[in-house]
Order: sequence, then structure tokens, then C-alpha cells
Amino acid sequence: MRNILFLVFLSILFSCKSTINQEKRIKEDVSFLASDALEGRQTGTEGEKKAAHYISNRFIELELQPKGTKKYLQPFTFKPKTNPHDAVKFDVNGDGTITGNNVIGFLNNNAENTVIIGAHYDHLGFGGEGSLYRDSIKAVHNGADDNASGVAILLNLAAKLRKKNTSNNYLFMAFSGEEMGLLGSNYFVKNPTIDTKKVSYMINMDMVGRLKKDSTLAVYGTGTSPIFKQVLKSHNNNFKLIQQESGVGPSDHTSFYLADIPVLHFFTGQHEDYHKPSDDSEKLNYKGMETISKYIFNVITDLDDNGKLTFRKTKNESEETPRFKVGLGVIPDYLFDGQGMRIDGISEDKPAQKAGLQKGDIVIQLGDSIVTNMMSYMRALSVFEKGDKTKAVVKRGSETLEKEINF
Repeated sequence: MRNILFLVFLSILFSCKSTINQEKRIKEDVSFLASDALEGRQTGTEGEKKAAHYISNRFIELELQPKGTKKYLQPFTFKPKTNPHDAVKFDVNGDGTITGNNVIGFLNNNAENTVIIGAHYDHLGFGGEGSLYRDSIKAVHNGADDNASGVAILLNLAAKLRKKNTSNNYLFMAFSGEEMGLLGSNYFVKNPTIDTKKVSYMINMDMVGRLKKDSTLAVYGTGTSPIFKQVLKSHNNNFKLIQQESGVGPSDHTSFYLADIPVLHFFTGQHEDYHKPSDDSEKLNYKGMETISKYIFNVITDLDDNGKLTFRKTKNESEETPRFKVGLGVIPDYLFDGQGMRIDGISEDKPAQKAGLQKGDIVIQLGDSIVTNMMSYMRALSVFEKGDKTKAVVKRGSETLEKEINF
């Protein structure tokens, strides 16, 4: 009798485990990855290893095959750059090297082509060079939006795609080293664990956790395949889409675009908690994340029977970006599509704050230059040097204000 009861208990236990709804795990995944216990997931640290272990176990739950070089992991060793213009050197030995880990799982549908779905999972640890936190006391940079949000949607898509859209295989990749310069994705492209000639396209998600009230969603790389714009439009019932054609940008999709693979990169915009300890899990818009995941799934579904997508080169907008000797000390609203440059955040003790500029102000003139968009703002800023004085004209609600700027 005791044995029978034990067997009944086990059967109940396993049946409960098998009925876990994998598509309802977004908040749980973010909460773990952005917890203080992982100490900011900086590449090469124990926190990064704990995150990689968690993601590997989630891949096991989702019944993905391991596609790293060490089961689900693809370790890469590098020496950090001392000169920002130097290329990172992989596979070096000796003191001062760091080892990071990509985490790679494969959904094998025995198809001809494969779709890569990626998101970086590393962040800034306790801050360092990339931090915008100005307090002298060290603090954990949990990176809930940047980029636990992207990894959580990646896992959600893996759950959605099991036994669906089987005309492609799917490679799910959580990259490390993104914050140090797209290192993990760069390494994978140079050392792939699948045949990249048979990759149809790549989807990347970086900072997708802060969908705003106006539901603005930026999608980059829309010009990298002729079919993308049509498909994005036909499934959009929820978002104000901001589309950028270029396949080059500050996230891991760039590594794949440079390997002649069509890319789409999803982004909900920067905010005042970007690269600060305050980027915590309770500030994310989880309903918005679910909506984004459904949208991406619908796009993948539409593309399922299109075979290997045609790749198209795009204009590299970063090559046209002016270089600056000074900064205004603001976080631009990259999703703003009106006239001017809208400010999404103000840095402490910088020219903008000292001049009295505020979050939400729209810069319409800087010096003698009219500002109509981000590029014209950057061109206007590039002519100034440290010690210069100028004026900024901004719209604040219904008012037009002029402020003196001291660089």
C-alpha cells in the first residue's frame, strides 16, 4: 500500500511538472536574471556563469538540443582592448584574459534552413566604464531591461515554436560579451556551430522591456531583406513602428548582418535607468513584452514557408555619424519621430542639466543649426569644443524656450 501511494505521488509530481506553462515564464526569467545574486552578469564573472547555467537549464526544459562546443555553452577567451580602436583578439593565453560563454540551444525540425533568434544576457556587473551611475559607492547593475528582457522573450519564443512553423530549424542564442563590444556574437559568426550558409535570417532582441504608453517599437534591419517591411506591416495591430533599414547598430544583430545574413532587431527605447543600478525587474512592462513576443512569433510564422530569405546590403548610417569633442549630457529618445530631438533623460552635472533642460524637452535648434532629427542634432553638436558657449532652443509643452549652453 505504501509503495502504491508513493507511485501515485510520483505520477502527480511528474504530471504537474509536465504541465508547466512555459509561455508564462517571462516575469520569472527576468526576476532571476536581474536579481542581486547574479551581481550584474558581467562577462567572465561568477554571476555570468550562474546566468549561463540558468539559461542552459531552461533550454533543457524547452527540449532544445545543445549546440555549443561544451554542451549548451560556447566558451570564448579574449584579452580586453586597451585601445578602443583595436580589434579584440580571441583564443589568447596568458594573464589578463577573460572567458565568456554563449549559450546555444537548437530546435531541430530536420529542415533545410535555420532561423537564429538571439539576445545578449551579460551586463555591467558593478558598473565600470559603461555605467552612467555617478555615485562613488559601488552598486549592482542588474540590467533587467538590458537585457534580461530580451532573454526572457527569447525563451518565450522557444516555447511558442515547439512543434510549430516546422519549415525551419531554430537556433536560440544567449550571447555574452555584448557590453564589451558584441564579442559573443562576433565569436560565433567566426566559429559557428551550424552551417551559416543555411541561415535564413536572424532576429535580435535588446532592451524590449519598457514598451511605453504610445506603444512605440523600433525595428532595425528592415532593409536587409526585401520581404521584411511588408511582413512587419501586415502583422502590426498594436505598435507605433519606427523602422530603420540599416543592418548595423549597437547590438548583436550587426555581427550577423556583416556575415550577409538578413537581420531584424527589436528595441523599445532607452530610458533614465539605462546602464544604472535602477534598471530593475519591477519597472518592466510585462504585458508589453508578451505583446512583442506574439508579434515576433507572427512574423516568424509568416516567413515560415518563404525558404531562405534574400539578403540585401543597406546604407551604414554609423559611417555618417559625426564625432564629438563635447556632449550635452542627455539621453535622446531614439523612438521619437517628430521634428527635433526629444530628451528622454538628463545626466547629472552636465551642460544640459546646468542649462535647465528637462526630460521631455524637444531640441529644435542648437547654435546656428536647426535640429529636425537625431542626425541633424549630432551634426550640430559636432562643431563645438570644450569651453564653447552656445544657445539651445527647445519646445517644452506649448512653450518655446531658449537656454544658454556651456560646454
